[in-house]
Amino acid sequence: MLRYALTRAALLIAGLLVASALIFLTLRVLPGDVAQLIAGTQASPAQVAAVRESLGLDAPLIGQYLDWIGGILRGDLGTSQLSGASVGAELAEKARVTVPLGLMSLTIALLIAVPFGILSALLRGRVGGTALSFTAQAVAAVPVIWAGMMLVVVFAHWLGWLPAQGFPRSGWSTPARAFESLLLPALTIGLVEGAMLMRFVRSATLQAAGQDFVRTAAAKGLTRRKALVQHGIPAVGLSIVTVLGLQVAGIIVGSVVIEQLFTLPGIGRMLVADVGTRDLVKVQSELLVLTGFVLVIGFLVDLVHHAIDPRQREAE
Repeated sequence: MLRYALTRAALLIAGLLVASALIFLTLRVLPGDVAQLIAGTQASPAQVAAVRESLGLDAPLIGQYLDWIGGILRGDLGTSQLSGASVGAELAEKARVTVPLGLMSLTIALLIAVPFGILSALLRGRVGGTALSFTAQAVAAVPVIWAGMMLVVVFAHWLGWLPAQGFPRSGWSTPARAFESLLLPALTIGLVEGAMLMRFVRSATLQAAGQDFVRTAAAKGLTRRKALVQHGIPAVGLSIVTVLGLQVAGIIVGSVVIEQLFTLPGIGRMLVADVGTRDLVKVQSELLVLTGFVLVIGFLVDLVHHAIDPRQREAE
């Protein structure tokens, strides 16, 4: 187990380094110049050059990259080129919205996918199973922004149960209002991601139903459904753990869109704004943090899967 963990940790570090280089280089080839933006449209070339020098943008790219990575290794994500604020402090503040939103979305997705995916497999060939399967396919095909707009119409405008936009200025000091403001965005992401995961849970359950240990249990007197529930469902859990990393990535992407739709002051909305202003230091650090979060989740999922799957332990 230790050797496997060290190997996966080395791959995680390598993945972060590759991601950081790609993020850095990609942002440098995008059109626009933050120095021109700061200096103003009426600034002379000399004034723009002075701003570029003050920001360190005239240094060689390799030097800029190493300075950025060196700062991250010291725990410093950099300083905004426009506002001069600490990127780490701003990310920590915005994470108070984005992280709860992601956790709520993942919880809703699992609450939808696991029971209804298993039920859809158990009812295979029946009207109920077909209806569940068709519904999951239809919802999974819906763009998350369209789903959000439809939920706003129903729950905010028609029923008036939930707020359509915004987050309380008092933040989590008023937890009931904060939770209420995140419920509709989380439901939007959770429904779409849950429908996608539900299809996978259904397939994994049907695959488990064909395993030898389920057929053996059925041969010993259990009904096929009871044999599947008692012996096949635990195997489905391994499959769910395997795809959790992909689900987290989907939730992060969905959060970027949903925070715009619901005007939530989270990392996704800040990222979009910073891309528009070409605040390179903030954008590259924000993208690296989001990428690192996905990679770390994948790393943890691999460790959990390896720990609970005896076949992988025996293969070492």
